[in-house]
Amino acid sequence: MSNQTSSLFDPRPSAAVKPTAEYRTPPNNEEAEQALLGAILVNNKAYEKVGEFLRPEHFYDPAHQRIFAAITKMIDRGQIANPVTLKSLFDNDPELAVEGGSAYLAELAANVVTVVNAGDYGKTIHDLFIRRQLIEVGTDMVNEAYRHDLDITALDQIGEAEKQLFDLASTGDVQGGFVAFGESVKHAIATAEVAFRRSSHVTGVTTGLIDIDRKLGGLHPSDLIILAGRPSMGKTALATNIAFNAAKAHMRSSGQEGGVVGFFSLEMSAEQLATRILADEVQVPGDKIRRGEIRDTDFPKFVQASQDLARCPFYVDDTPALSVAAVRTRCRRLKRTSGLSMVVVDYLQLLRGSSSRGSENRVQEISEITRGLKAIAKELDVPVVALSQLSRAVELREDKRPQLADLRESGSIEQDADVVMFVFREQYYLERAEPSRRPDESDDKFNDRYQRWQQRLGEVHNTAEVIIAKQRHGPIGTVRLYFDGQFTKFGDLDQHHQTDE
Repeated sequence: MSNQTSSLFDPRPSAAVKPTAEYRTPPNNEEAEQALLGAILVNNKAYEKVGEFLRPEHFYDPAHQRIFAAITKMIDRGQIANPVTLKSLFDNDPELAVEGGSAYLAELAANVVTVVNAGDYGKTIHDLFIRRQLIEVGTDMVNEAYRHDLDITALDQIGEAEKQLFDLASTGDVQGGFVAFGESVKHAIATAEVAFRRSSHVTGVTTGLIDIDRKLGGLHPSDLIILAGRPSMGKTALATNIAFNAAKAHMRSSGQEGGVVGFFSLEMSAEQLATRILADEVQVPGDKIRRGEIRDTDFPKFVQASQDLARCPFYVDDTPALSVAAVRTRCRRLKRTSGLSMVVVDYLQLLRGSSSRGSENRVQEISEITRGLKAIAKELDVPVVALSQLSRAVELREDKRPQLADLRESGSIEQDADVVMFVFREQYYLERAEPSRRPDESDDKFNDRYQRWQQRLGEVHNTAEVIIAKQRHGPIGTVRLYFDGQFTKFGDLDQHHQTDE
């Protein structure tokens, strides 16, 4: 067989069609790194423009990382960092030997044209570091997706990726810094003016409950509000009432009052939440709605109520076991698409921390969750209302009113919260403590004790207390509310409030 014939069957691809692998260097800018280091070596004041956000690991070149770390250490000590003072540190440094040894420091300083652009160089270096980190996160995502691990679902991987991106976004903000006090004063006056023009004099998002609004001034942007209580106290009902009152006020006032509400219902389904609200609106008990015990005359009320409810900016997410990163992502999306004025999480202990495999330290995980919720409030500039359970220590005391020490699992809940409120219904405990005759007790004593119990039960019937145990920006105290267990509805106890005070 001729050479020409054999070449037709050569299994090796020809040079013309052979694919070429292209090597891509990670994003970096050596000139910017050299220019920044040189500027700082010439004038240490240039470090003030980048010292707040730039770290040694942000540099791409390992030698530059070591130089910047040494500069930082000397400046932090109050010493001068220049080629002379740093020379002894790098005389025998193998990393710097590749660049020319300690003479490289003098070369960096000699090539500086200006120190004015030091801040811009620093931001460029930081931006390129973020890009390299994004590549690393993306590579990890691809590798994890290819790995088939039965213990880690695809949704777990998404949550972990969201957490990594969130952490990266948190370190990627270099725009912070001091704000002139005059600007802060202008903002405070503008807020006060808005409250003055409103008939309710509420600066934040209204709760729809007059006495709570007066005590808190509404729910303020960037605040983390903890609403806690023992089971059956009505914390979910109160949170639902407050959230829906805010959404309804927004609808009826064309956006002047209330706000758009995002409600994360980790315990109840969206349908159960809707049934509660519907029962309140049409004044038909929720259990009768679920059993279908509805009269013909109720249906027109259902139709009218459903039309009104459909127009309320009230959004429910009933996905179970969400992570804080997922809550943040969904809040951002809702704010971008429909606006967002308030977030409710029911409840705190049902959220997950960052680890997809679960945390061995529950206290640490709760601390991470509360910090994450506070970060959401600040970033999106909305109040975040998070419900929380209380420890069983409440049940062991004679006075069942909750205290800050009863917050379950972590002191960070109290620490991170701007407002802590407790829901307490004395009626619940009294109904379960009906007096019984004691041995050798006379009729008169028993009747007297029973009458006192009946009298107290009558005094607290259909009432609840909201105990404001912590408020950063105002007074603490107790607000009494009306509570109708049939419709799980909270309202103003005194129906004759003077709103023009």
